[in-house]
Amino acid sequence: MTIRGKLSLAVAIAAVLALPPTASTIDQAPALHISAPTEGTYTSGPTRLVAIVEPAPRAGEVSQVTFFADGHQVCVVPKPPFQCDWDAGERLVEHQVRAVALMASGERLVDTVRTQGLQYSEGVDVDVVQVTAVVTEGGRFVRGLRQSDFRVFEDDRAQTITNFVSQNIPLELVTAIDVSSSMTEALPIVKESAKRFLAGLQPNDQVTVLGFNDNIFTAARRATDQSARVRAIDLMAPWGGTALYDVTIKAIDLLGRQQGCRSIVIFSDGDDQSSHAPIDAAIARAEGSDATIYASGQGRAVHASKLQELLRRLATISGGRAFFTDDVVKLGAVFDEILEDLRNQYLLSYPAPSTRRDGAWHRIRVEVPGGKYHVRARQGYRLAPHQQQP
Repeated sequence: MTIRGKLSLAVAIAAVLALPPTASTIDQAPALHISAPTEGTYTSGPTRLVAIVEPAPRAGEVSQVTFFADGHQVCVVPKPPFQCDWDAGERLVEHQVRAVALMASGERLVDTVRTQGLQYSEGVDVDVVQVTAVVTEGGRFVRGLRQSDFRVFEDDRAQTITNFVSQNIPLELVTAIDVSSSMTEALPIVKESAKRFLAGLQPNDQVTVLGFNDNIFTAARRATDQSARVRAIDLMAPWGGTALYDVTIKAIDLLGRQQGCRSIVIFSDGDDQSSHAPIDAAIARAEGSDATIYASGQGRAVHASKLQELLRRLATISGGRAFFTDDVVKLGAVFDEILEDLRNQYLLSYPAPSTRRDGAWHRIRVEVPGGKYHVRARQGYRLAPHQQQP
């Protein structure tokens, strides 16, 4: 090779070395992620802590992973799978879970998640009062009404409707299915009916599926697609007691604040045996929410007067409905009725006329003048007192 050729080759090599490295020439930096529990979920009792390192590490690349809960060391795991068990306690309170991975290189990887606790608030802060209404005539749904057809009263004073939606209303829904041991016989049909119900919703509806017994399980989050929700319901198995009050509070807490209808569907067959929250807290939470609650009692619930009274009260306060049947075969028809209800809702909003946060009950009445229509809507709301700072 000539001197000129050698110089050209050297220049070319230098130019290549001077180029910035491409994505394919750089190994992705490892990261630690806590996969259980996840951010914002509810945790109580025996809980499995799980962490993963991505991309998957080579053998010996991770020396150990240490888990901490609420500042206390829970365990040290020397090799994958990086998981261990921890008792989160009986009450549904907020926890901080932290994982620290020590790499063979001496580098430390850290991830932290915070779980939620049940808040027994007896009211809600609102600037705009949102009301979901269903209008019927002779038991049949009335469609095609306009904003001018409605009248809204708060504490018997007429209010100005500032927002009105009658079609393609966004829906956020929480479905809570009782998986206590007493549901053993009914659960297979409940699961099939629930899957058919969810399949009848619109593709853009956001749906969270909860299972509950002594504890509350988020089986499918609202971003989950239909096929994943079906698989989550299929995996439900009966055991334990019933925490009906707790799941009512959690379902309300899970609902967002974006514009649209918010609804809760609860299926249970027994009186509450395991809740940490009292019944008054569940009722007060429903009074402070604009979620429409649909409740279905099956089996022994048909003969439990206290449970019927509670479910009817939750449904009536919110503008929803309560169903009772000891024939599990009829559950499909119950789901169908709830689905039709959701498809025939009107959404109205008006500014809250008072800014006083005194926890007082404000009655709501929605009318469609003419005398021939029946309007079902939430009965009122409470404005929460401001919290006192310690």
